Amino acid sequence: MLRAFGLGATLFAFWLALSGHYTPMLLGFGVGSCVLVVYLSHRMDLIDEEGVPLQSALRMMMYLPWLLKEVLVANIEVARVILSPTLKISPRMVLFHGSQKTDLGRAIYANSITLTPGTITTGVNGNEFEIHALRAADLETDEEQAMDMRCSRVEGG
Repeated sequence: MLRAFGLGATLFAFWLALSGHYTPMLLGFGVGSCVLVVYLSHRMDLIDEEGVPLQSALRMMMYLPWLLKEVLVANIEVARVILSPTLKISPRMVLFHGSQKTDLGRAIYANSITLTPGTITTGVNGNEFEIHALRAADLETDEEQAMDMRCSRVEGG
């Protein structure tokens, strides 16, 4: 029941943020649509630990600043590579082994890699992540292992 209430509150807060209209009729429509979604989610048995991951919300809030910093640093590095007159790129495809235990954790890790400029996750098979990198030097650092460890912490591992 707590997860259903959390889902409804989160949906309504998101609806309020996107709507920007606070008339009684529209607020009623917002509440009604959120209640309908929570009801349908309950009927479909989607309100569980992985479907509504309230337990990892705080850990995700701690992870996001680090990820945003990594995205900013990678953007600057990719811009430097692209604007360089010699265009020193050496594209590579590699496999990384992730330590995530759930589908949610693997999705967070794969999307975090893809959000970081210069790298993209092209495939996931179990805990194996196929990654394309713009430069081979980007793969020689410990950034992917640090990201893997942080994603596992968000997941709850």
